[in-house]
Amino acid sequence: MQDFLPDDDATAALGASLARELGGGDIVVLEGDLGAGKTALARAIIRALADDPALEVPSPTFALVQPYETAKGPVLHADLYRLGDPREVDELGLTDNPDAIVLVEWAGRAPEIVAAATLTVTLAIPADGVGRVVTVTR
Repeated sequence: MQDFLPDDDATAALGASLARELGGGDIVVLEGDLGAGKTALARAIIRALADDPALEVPSPTFALVQPYETAKGPVLHADLYRLGDPREVDELGLTDNPDAIVLVEWAGRAPEIVAAATLTVTLAIPADGVGRVVTVTR
Protein backbone atom coordinates (compact mmCIF):
# COMPACT_ATOMS: atom_id res chain seq x y z
CA MET A 1 0.00 0.00 0.00
CA GLN A 2 1.29 3.47 -0.88
CA ASP A 3 -0.24 6.67 0.44
CA PHE A 4 0.44 10.37 0.91
CA LEU A 5 0.68 11.89 4.39
CA PRO A 6 0.14 15.64 4.03
CA ASP A 7 0.82 16.55 7.68
CA ASP A 8 1.44 15.40 11.26
CA ASP A 9 -2.24 14.57 11.79
CA ALA A 10 -2.14 12.15 8.84
CA THR A 11 1.02 10.57 10.28
CA ALA A 12 -0.70 10.15 13.67
CA ALA A 13 -3.74 8.60 11.97
CA LEU A 14 -1.53 6.11 10.11
CA GLY A 15 0.25 5.28 13.37
CA ALA A 16 -3.08 4.60 15.08
CA SER A 17 -4.21 2.43 12.17
CA LEU A 18 -1.00 0.40 12.21
CA ALA A 19 -1.16 0.05 16.02
CA ARG A 20 -4.58 -1.62 15.75
CA GLU A 21 -3.05 -4.30 13.50
CA LEU A 22 0.05 -5.01 15.59
CA GLY A 23 0.46 -7.78 18.12
CA GLY A 24 3.12 -9.51 20.15
CA GLY A 25 6.00 -10.77 18.06
CA ASP A 26 5.58 -8.17 15.32
CA ILE A 27 8.76 -6.48 14.16
CA VAL A 28 8.14 -3.23 12.30
CA VAL A 29 10.99 -1.81 10.24
CA LEU A 30 10.78 1.95 9.68
CA GLU A 31 12.82 3.03 6.65
CA GLY A 32 13.62 6.43 5.18
CA ASP A 33 16.25 9.13 5.02
CA LEU A 34 17.04 11.49 7.90
CA GLY A 35 14.01 13.67 8.53
CA ALA A 36 11.60 11.41 6.65
CA GLY A 37 9.38 10.95 9.71
CA LYS A 38 10.39 7.56 11.10
CA THR A 39 10.45 8.73 14.71
CA ALA A 40 7.22 10.71 14.32
CA LEU A 41 5.47 7.59 13.03
CA ALA A 42 6.96 5.44 15.81
CA ARG A 43 5.70 7.98 18.38
CA ALA A 44 2.22 7.83 16.87
CA ILE A 45 2.22 4.02 16.98
CA ILE A 46 3.46 3.89 20.59
CA ARG A 47 1.00 6.54 21.77
CA ALA A 48 -1.85 4.61 20.13
CA LEU A 49 -0.71 1.31 21.63
CA ALA A 50 -0.50 2.97 25.06
CA ASP A 51 -3.82 4.78 24.51
CA ASP A 52 -2.08 7.95 25.68
CA PRO A 53 -1.81 10.77 23.11
CA ALA A 54 0.35 12.81 25.51
CA LEU A 55 2.84 10.02 26.30
CA GLU A 56 6.43 11.26 26.15
CA VAL A 57 8.20 9.21 23.49
CA PRO A 58 11.82 10.34 23.16
CA SER A 59 13.93 9.39 20.19
CA PRO A 60 16.01 6.31 21.02
CA THR A 61 18.97 7.62 19.00
CA PHE A 62 21.34 7.75 21.98
CA ALA A 63 19.77 5.10 24.24
CA LEU A 64 19.41 2.78 21.20
CA VAL A 65 16.29 1.15 22.72
CA GLN A 66 13.35 2.66 24.63
CA PRO A 67 10.94 0.19 26.29
CA TYR A 68 7.23 0.84 26.92
CA GLU A 69 4.43 -1.09 28.62
CA THR A 70 1.13 -0.81 26.78
CA ALA A 71 -2.30 -2.43 26.83
CA LYS A 72 -1.09 -4.67 23.97
CA GLY A 73 2.01 -5.68 25.91
CA PRO A 74 5.63 -4.59 25.83
CA VAL A 75 6.89 -2.36 23.03
CA LEU A 76 10.53 -1.73 22.15
CA HIS A 77 11.45 1.28 20.04
CA ALA A 78 14.98 0.99 18.65
CA ASP A 79 17.17 3.24 16.55
CA LEU A 80 20.16 1.42 15.10
CA TYR A 81 21.70 4.48 13.42
CA ARG A 82 24.59 4.54 15.90
CA LEU A 83 25.16 0.79 15.87
CA GLY A 84 28.86 0.23 15.23
CA ASP A 85 28.71 -3.42 14.22
CA PRO A 86 25.70 -5.54 13.18
CA ARG A 87 26.67 -8.12 15.82
CA GLU A 88 25.91 -5.52 18.53
CA VAL A 89 22.18 -5.91 17.85
CA ASP A 90 22.16 -9.16 19.84
CA GLU A 91 23.06 -7.19 22.98
CA LEU A 92 19.96 -5.01 22.57
CA GLY A 93 17.56 -7.92 23.15
CA LEU A 94 15.14 -6.87 20.43
CA THR A 95 14.02 -10.43 19.75
CA ASP A 96 14.31 -11.81 23.30
CA ASN A 97 10.63 -11.36 24.23
CA PRO A 98 8.26 -13.11 21.79
CA ASP A 99 5.35 -11.03 23.18
CA ALA A 100 6.97 -7.66 22.41
CA ILE A 101 6.09 -5.39 19.52
CA VAL A 102 9.37 -4.07 18.15
CA LEU A 103 9.71 -0.85 16.13
CA VAL A 104 13.12 -0.41 14.51
CA GLU A 105 14.55 2.65 12.79
CA TRP A 106 17.68 2.19 10.63
CA ALA A 107 17.19 -1.58 10.69
CA GLY A 108 19.40 -1.94 7.61
CA ARG A 109 22.34 -1.87 10.01
CA ALA A 110 21.20 -5.29 11.30
CA PRO A 111 20.22 -7.60 8.41
CA GLU A 112 18.72 -10.23 10.74
CA ILE A 113 16.18 -7.66 11.98
CA VAL A 114 15.20 -6.80 8.40
CA ALA A 115 14.83 -10.50 7.62
CA ALA A 116 12.58 -11.01 10.69
CA ALA A 117 10.34 -8.00 9.94
CA THR A 118 6.62 -8.64 9.77
CA LEU A 119 5.92 -5.12 8.47
CA THR A 120 8.08 -2.58 6.64
CA VAL A 121 7.09 1.07 6.47
CA THR A 122 9.08 3.27 4.10
CA LEU A 123 8.76 7.05 4.34
CA ALA A 124 10.01 9.46 1.70
CA ILE A 125 9.98 13.22 1.31
CA PRO A 126 8.49 14.27 -2.03
CA ALA A 127 10.50 16.51 -4.36
CA ASP A 128 8.46 19.56 -3.32
CA GLY A 129 9.25 18.89 0.37
CA VAL A 130 5.59 18.85 1.39
CA GLY A 131 4.25 15.91 3.39
CA ARG A 132 5.51 12.35 3.14
CA VAL A 133 4.95 9.42 0.82
CA VAL A 134 4.51 6.19 2.77
CA THR A 135 4.73 2.63 1.52
CA VAL A 136 3.59 -0.20 3.80
CA THR A 137 4.74 -3.72 2.95
CA ARG A 138 3.53 -6.79 4.82
